[in-house]
Amino acid sequence: MEYFDIFVIPFTIGVIFLFSILIGKFVYWFIQIPRRDKRLIGKNFFTVKTLKSIWECITECLLHVRIFKTNPRLGFMHMSIAFGWFMMILVGKFQSTAATGMWIEPPHVAIFLKYFVPTESYRFAHLFAAVMDFFLLLVLTGIILAAVKRFRPQAAGMKRPTKHTTFDKVALISLWAIFPLRLLAESFTSGTYDSGSFLTGSLGRLFELFLPVESLYYPAFWGYSIALGIFFCAMPFSRYMHIFGEIGLIFLRNWGLKTENKVEGFANFELHSCSRCGMCIDVCQLSTAAKINDVQSVYFLRDERYNTLSRRVANNCLMCGRCEEVCPVLIKSNRHRLLMRKSPFGTVTPDFSYLQRNEISISSGDVAYFAGCMTHLTSSIKMSMLRIFEKADVHYTFIDEEKGACCGRPIMLSGALNAADDMIAFNKKLIKESGAKLLVTSCPICYKFFNENYKLDIPVMHHTEYINFLVKERKIKLQKTAEKYVYHDPCELGRLSGIYEQPRTVLQKTGILVSVPEEKEDALCCGGSLANTEINYAERGNIVRDVICTLSADEPDCLVTACPLCKKTFNKERIIDVKDIAEVVASQM
Repeated sequence: MEYFDIFVIPFTIGVIFLFSILIGKFVYWFIQIPRRDKRLIGKNFFTVKTLKSIWECITECLLHVRIFKTNPRLGFMHMSIAFGWFMMILVGKFQSTAATGMWIEPPHVAIFLKYFVPTESYRFAHLFAAVMDFFLLLVLTGIILAAVKRFRPQAAGMKRPTKHTTFDKVALISLWAIFPLRLLAESFTSGTYDSGSFLTGSLGRLFELFLPVESLYYPAFWGYSIALGIFFCAMPFSRYMHIFGEIGLIFLRNWGLKTENKVEGFANFELHSCSRCGMCIDVCQLSTAAKINDVQSVYFLRDERYNTLSRRVANNCLMCGRCEEVCPVLIKSNRHRLLMRKSPFGTVTPDFSYLQRNEISISSGDVAYFAGCMTHLTSSIKMSMLRIFEKADVHYTFIDEEKGACCGRPIMLSGALNAADDMIAFNKKLIKESGAKLLVTSCPICYKFFNENYKLDIPVMHHTEYINFLVKERKIKLQKTAEKYVYHDPCELGRLSGIYEQPRTVLQKTGILVSVPEEKEDALCCGGSLANTEINYAERGNIVRDVICTLSADEPDCLVTACPLCKKTFNKERIIDVKDIAEVVASQM
């Protein structure tokens, strides 16, 4: 066999092993996809969504545009390795065809072409050599940056590196060895045969001065082949499975699939698409303020993937969405956390016999107002909303004024999904009986839950949206003062529901609104999240104080939020005057 040597065996074994595992995993995951989702794939396969997916694979799997937008240094590191390696494979294929005259040959021929065809004796050989040297240099640059990031993460714009598993470490070390070994193998070969281009050729001539390059290039190719073989064998069990998982995730997501109520099918693509880049660690307030560094999404998804998830890791999360906002793969980790909290008891005890609909008299109204549990516990917000309704002459009904039920989201966050369903059914009946054409709630938690889980026949508005509507319709008029406000975006209202401008529009009509860097998509969680059932009082207090200090840096007169839980959490520290936007409006009508 003209283009074969025994040293290619480790590489070949690695390739066969890798693709055997990949085919097995992908087939198994596809079988798990529900029938309705498979129909969705068939419906969208021959559409523009497939073209969009191909383009996204180029921009994200190769060029890493999303990472570039958040962290240019990290983006360049990922791009140089992914895009550089891809181009070496692509250009290498054309180069091997030009050198051997074969369009189809074993994969090792292109990978180790410099060994089999050591001289530039074929068409465009010098051009191919220069291009391949360029992309090899690009990959090596990325490898150097990756090594620096591992030991000095600050140099890559990160606060701390991610903790790796054993397979991660094996794959990482072998990856770091692959391209330096290729550089040595091709440089030694160039020095022996007086070939190569600006990188391998120059190094070859240099090495030839003081090394027996003709005796070294063969062992170097052995090392290169072994490093590739080890990497490919470790890859399916390591973080680098994301290289293939992300491709499948992009196509399935664009075809309309998402993680539903089970960790199967599409959810497995999400789990195996996490590259453990660590970007979620740097934005997590549990890490930055509470100094908890082992529960972030990167570790949660890792432990879920390997079936080693503990209750502490699953439940120690604010579920504020900051990690989802920066995730370059757009993994919905909050959904996974919710599924992993699923209670084995179904409807929890005690029972819900107090939810007796016939004991509650619901009046009719054009607008149904649902205050929510936390609004009842911060009565000044509730009274402000009632005053606004009266001032605007709104025909409303107060759904949970007496003997009302929670919306159901807090108990759902604890994992008791059936209990949450009981509350949903109870509240839906009350809302329907009211005959209302619009539901208004003061709690962002309720707002998001009503919108996503209730499937109501009427629209739902948070009170910031509704107040903005009343102002626009001239139902209420506001007095503007010289008071200086800083606005805090509640997680469930802002980042998780996309409501940013309405509260700001209202506040600008009542006073001077101060902008801060930590707002809108980058807003900080207040720290009082009901989703975290593991954090202790001191750790939570550290988060709250950190947020207040950050938001009050410009010395505003008042910190305004739009969530009763946020207000209650901030007020515990009593560092600055805190109001809900409804209170501000009610006092300045």
